[in-house]
Order: sequence, then C-alpha cells, then structure tokens
Amino acid sequence: MTAADTTSRQLGDATPEDRRTRSRAWTVTGLLVVFMMINFADKSVLGLAADEIRADLSLSATQFGLANSAFFLLFSVAAVVVGMYADKVRPATVILIMALLWSVAQVPPAIGGGLAVLIGSRIMLGAAEGPAFPVAQHATFSWFPDHRRNLPGALVTLGITLGVITAAPGLTWIIDHHHWRTALWVLAAVGLLWAVAWYFLGGTGAHRTADAPAGDTATPLVPGAPVPYRRIFSTPTWLAVTAAYFTCYWGVALTLVWLPSYLHNGLGYSSAEAGRLVVLPWVMGAVVLLTQAGITGWLMRRGVSTRWARGGVGGAALGLGGLVCLGVPLADGAGAKTALLAVGLGLAGSYAAVAATTVSELAPPARASGALGVMNAVVTTAGLAAPAIVGVMVDKQGTDGYQNAVVITGAMLLVGGLLSATLVDPSRDRARLRT
Repeated sequence: MTAADTTSRQLGDATPEDRRTRSRAWTVTGLLVVFMMINFADKSVLGLAADEIRADLSLSATQFGLANSAFFLLFSVAAVVVGMYADKVRPATVILIMALLWSVAQVPPAIGGGLAVLIGSRIMLGAAEGPAFPVAQHATFSWFPDHRRNLPGALVTLGITLGVITAAPGLTWIIDHHHWRTALWVLAAVGLLWAVAWYFLGGTGAHRTADAPAGDTATPLVPGAPVPYRRIFSTPTWLAVTAAYFTCYWGVALTLVWLPSYLHNGLGYSSAEAGRLVVLPWVMGAVVLLTQAGITGWLMRRGVSTRWARGGVGGAALGLGGLVCLGVPLADGAGAKTALLAVGLGLAGSYAAVAATTVSELAPPARASGALGVMNAVVTTAGLAAPAIVGVMVDKQGTDGYQNAVVITGAMLLVGGLLSATLVDPSRDRARLRT
C-alpha cells in the first residue's frame, strides 16, 4: 500500500471493498443480535409459564426450580468445550449448529410428557445454548478492530434484553390463550428460520486472528508455544471480571425464572400484567447497556485506560444495581417495589458486554474464544444454582422468599461491582502475559 493510499484510508476514504466489508459486518452483527434474542426467549419461556406449568404438571416451587436449573447442567461444560473448539474452526459454523439444535430441543416437551421430558429437553437446550454468548461475541469481534468493538459488542448483548422485551408479551399471550406447549412450537419455528438466514448471510470476519500487534497472534512465550490458558485465568482481570459477571448472571437467572412469579404471587399482579411488567428490568438494562457502551467508547477515545473505561464504569453500574435491590424491602407498596426491581435488576444485567470486551482485550486472539468460553462456563453456574435455591426459599418462606432472594442478589452485586472497579485492568495484565 502506498503512502497516498494509507493517508486516504486515514482520512476516511473507503474503497468499494471496504464498504462491502463494513456492510457485511453490520449485517452479521444484526443477525447475531437476533440470535441472542432467540437465545433468551428460549430461556425465559418457562419463567413466563411458571404457574401454568406447575399446575399442569403438579410441581412444587422446588421441583420447578430444579427443572430450570437443569438447563444449566451441561451449559457450562458446553461453553468451555465449544469455546475452545471455536478457536480452531469458523465460529459461523458452530453458531449454525447451535441454532438448529435449539429448535430440535423444543420439540419433545412441545409434543407432551411430564417433568422428566421437560428436564431432558432443558438439559439438551442448555448444552446447545451454553456457548452462544461467547461464540457470538467472538464472531462479532472478528469483523471489527478492538477500538471499534464496544458498540457491536453492546448490541449483541442488547439482543439478550430485546429477546425478553419482544418475547414476553407475545409468549404470555400464547401461553394464556393457546397453552404453554404451543409457545415451544413457536420458538422452535423461529429458531429454524433464523438458521436458514444465517446459512446464507452469516460468516466470520478477518479480524479473528489479525487484530494483535505484530508477533502477538498467540503471544508466544517460546517459539511455537502459545500462552497457556492457566496464565490468562490467573490474572486479576480475568478473575475479577468473571466474579463480577457471576453476580450479574445470578441476577439475570433470578429475573428470568422467578420475577414473573414474584410479580404475580408476591406483588399481586395478574398474569397478563406480570407478563408486561417483567420487561421493565430488560428495558432498563437496554438503556444502561447503550449508555455504558457510549461512555466507555467516549472515555477510550480520549485516552482513558480500559481499567476505568470498562472495569470502573461496569463496576459502578453493578454496584448501584446492588444498592437499589437492597432497597426493595424498604419500599412501601407493589408499585414502588416494582420500580426498584426494574432499576436494580436492569443495572445489574448490563455487565455482560463489559465482561466480553474486557476478556477479548486481555486474551491473545488465538486464545480469545477459549477465554470467553471458560469465563461463560464459570459465570453460568449461577444459573444452575439460583433457580433451585430460590425455589427452596419460596417453598419454605412463602412469598417472603422472593423478596429475600432479591436482597441476597443485591449483596452479591455490590461485591461484584467492587471487584470490577478495583481489580480489572486488562492492559496491565495483557502486558504481563507477554513477558
């Protein structure tokens, strides 16, 4: 490339090939936003149908909680295995296979059966969905250099929120008027349609292994030896961001599985009202997520280190969400409690984008998908524990169990926010990995 060509690129002139690549990058990003929407619609459907499923299958709160926890039984294992596998193959192929499996997993309980069929289906679905977030983020980042990843990464994370916002009212209506099993058929069909679109329009970009400084594709310690994963996992940044994201995911699991029941049985709303109100934390989360991405990008463009632009900003949102959740028992009336739940859980749910971009910055490109996958595996054990634990609390404490679960969540979020704000420093730890 000549000096004139370089200057032209720096001034913003783009060749037709550049414009096509940019257009393709945003097309893939848009598809992956929808991918995450379907992912979280799949996760949320049982929570939306909690009362109907418990009545239909004669389940206690503990049994229903265990059925939801079963979703995460193989979730973490699959996240690790597929995350590392995606370092060696095209993420686009892995994503297509996952989407097809999601649709297949919905079919058995849609046809019929009891608790055993429901649990088996959720285990299969969880195994197929476990790697979704890290692989989707990795595929998205492959189309963008590091300094341009905050917005697309946030948009893919926003798909989580949009999935619940768009699915909750529609699925609630289907559940109320056409049975909860019909909702599973709808989700299976949507997943299949998305897989067809991805087959023709999806793909992996050129930044997958070309985004590091020269000689740093795998940051070798000795010739031919890439950085061991254990060194990445022992950095303060990876440990702190994983712990903070764990507390975030605990709040997400609580929101998905038990918030509709809390609104209906604990705060006295009708099932239709609960189906509408359950989107409020996700709406709040979307606003916080986009605001956070904007602030982070603004700070980074002005030379602020990602210790503050990612770890500090993300930790502040997480900690503030924890404080708001701790205030729920002090509120008087269902309206005030609902508002605090929306703000507190919404703030908490915004940390996923921070976690993904931070680990992608920390890890060498050849280790990025594996590092994201292992983080996601550790984090999503919160989804294995939270539904079952809250189910036991509800059986033993009645409606007070819901509120006590929110208080526990608030305390966890505070700790997670502090860890993020004080220990996350990806540029420092990445430099240490090079030595």
